[in-house]
Amino acid sequence: MIKPKIEVLSTGDEVLYGQITDTNAAWLSNYLFEQGYLVTSRLTIGDNLQQLTESLQQRSRQNDVLIVNGGLGPTSDDLTAQAAAQASGEKLILFPQWLAEMENYFAQRNQAMPSSNIKQAMLPQSAIILDNPIGTACGFRMMINQCVIYFTPGVPSEFKRMVSEQIVPDLQKQFPVKYRPLCYRLTIMGRSESDLANEIETRLTVPAGISIGYRSAMPKIEIKLTADQYLQSTMDKLWRELKELVKDNLLYEGTTGLASLVSQLLMQHQQTLIIIEQFTAGLIAYALYHAHAPIVHSEVLSSDQDVNSTLAQLRQRYPQAIILALHDVDQRSGQFKLQLLTPKHNHIYQLRYQGRRYSIDIEQAIFSAVGHDTLRRYLLGLPLIGNNYWLEVINE
Repeated sequence: MIKPKIEVLSTGDEVLYGQITDTNAAWLSNYLFEQGYLVTSRLTIGDNLQQLTESLQQRSRQNDVLIVNGGLGPTSDDLTAQAAAQASGEKLILFPQWLAEMENYFAQRNQAMPSSNIKQAMLPQSAIILDNPIGTACGFRMMINQCVIYFTPGVPSEFKRMVSEQIVPDLQKQFPVKYRPLCYRLTIMGRSESDLANEIETRLTVPAGISIGYRSAMPKIEIKLTADQYLQSTMDKLWRELKELVKDNLLYEGTTGLASLVSQLLMQHQQTLIIIEQFTAGLIAYALYHAHAPIVHSEVLSSDQDVNSTLAQLRQRYPQAIILALHDVDQRSGQFKLQLLTPKHNHIYQLRYQGRRYSIDIEQAIFSAVGHDTLRRYLLGLPLIGNNYWLEVINE
């Protein structure tokens, strides 16, 4: 199997300067991985004709495939087609078939095509058009220095459709995939990345061909195993060993998400939920609402409101609901109260966050995760407070 070196080249000042997030490149890397191709590098270039031209010349010598995103619009800062022509030593010529497609696009909308759009039909002589059925910017394919280069529009919906319907099928013809890569993921909470990595590397043997990676976003750590499909049986064995090693801190496998898992468990148990928050400012409820959890009431209380009175009223109104309340947070000491009221029990914990201090939004995310995990644990019949190095149980 030939594994091509694939680079993604994103264009545009707004991408380079961080004024917009490059979601296209992130989506493309993951989508190609799912199809069996690995992106080996990514590059971002601003709206500079000389830099674009030089980058196409240089990167085409270093890669088998380039996927260039953006710069195919009708305005003066859309320079990709011109850079492609200069990099290949060609002229820009009018492609009548695409001009006709654009004229038809505007006619269907009862509009006259602006003259500026003619620019989008001016392509390098050797270009092969990639159709864009939902926009005016055609993509195109050409060879520079024996490198296959695909030029794509920056509008995400147009870009994704062009990749999935035209570029990937073309890649599959030129670089057929025998084994697709596998990627197993799990997410834990309550351990440090360094401690976790040390235990895994000390106690587990990672066979050749399998890589293990970590991604930390406080308060969670994602662990992933990656390998080619032919190593699946070996990878499955290692995966079972890894899950056993981290079972006390395991939140979920795959990419389900903690809030989505809680929502699924609530529906399985035919259980409704009430959320009461102070410091977390609605974040616990927001994530669960987004995951379509069966929430019958949520409320953010001010620091001077009587939480117990609110809870008593809600228990009377919703006698069968689970009520989660996270309140009385003292940011200086890190202490807070966590209550879980079920139809049969009232669990009250005085806890202390004793980890590194972060910005308020990250600390809100940390406390929200504690709330979600408490719900998960209750619904799974586990101890309500997990093994967590940065969370101390003062009393319960």
